[in-house]
Amino acid sequence: MRGAMTLVLDYPLMLLLPTIFVVLVLAAALGVWLAGRRDALADGSRDDFNVIQTATLTLLGLIIGFTFSMALNRYDQRKNLEEEEANAIGTAYLRAELLPAERAAALKAALRQYTHERALLYVTRDAAQIAALDASAGKLQGDMWTIVRDVANEQPTPVHGLVVTSINDVINAQGYTQAAWWNRIPHGAWILMLMLAVCASFLVGLGVRHPDAKLRLIAMFPLIIAGSFFLIADIDAPRSGVIRVAPMNLQTLEASLR
Repeated sequence: MRGAMTLVLDYPLMLLLPTIFVVLVLAAALGVWLAGRRDALADGSRDDFNVIQTATLTLLGLIIGFTFSMALNRYDQRKNLEEEEANAIGTAYLRAELLPAERAAALKAALRQYTHERALLYVTRDAAQIAALDASAGKLQGDMWTIVRDVANEQPTPVHGLVVTSINDVINAQGYTQAAWWNRIPHGAWILMLMLAVCASFLVGLGVRHPDAKLRLIAMFPLIIAGSFFLIADIDAPRSGVIRVAPMNLQTLEASLR
């Protein structure tokens, strides 16, 4: 179940939006059917029902607002970490000149290749290519660390220590970025929102008074809520959503390093 839910959240436009819309339409249709089948809400209980309906809709709105804020904060974090990673690579490239000429050339070449692959990782969606890029990035990190480690062991000077620190920052920046991509809205929050949305759709359908409003109700309210779910999931999906972090800083750095 967890894997299926992750798959739905990873593709909000193709899977989440139609799934949520259908579920909420069914809940609203059930409410409309019960309201038309018998007088479920007599005049004496109408006020009590309105209180429950209003409270449910208010709670749903608050939960959606808080969840949207969580997704937006994560999106901003991914953007900031992309900038920090580009800055770390740029600093390491400049400090590579402090090494002996042969080691400096090797380190610069590795950093150029590393920048290209890190920028490419942001825009690709192919799982096999993503795995290959991750493996290549890990190998390049090992190669860069080997270069600066050997120089530091041969000539342990404060100047060479700066280069070691820079490469360490490059490796750490990649780890922070990866952690931010894994840090998404918990599935429990999605389940809570879905339960509230189903209850709200059912109550809205149950509260229908005029038969001519039934079609508009079944279409509009679920569509609005499903659209809100889609926006949150799309912002929260770092790779497969419509709204994604563009590696502008890494691409700019890659062009300057050439």
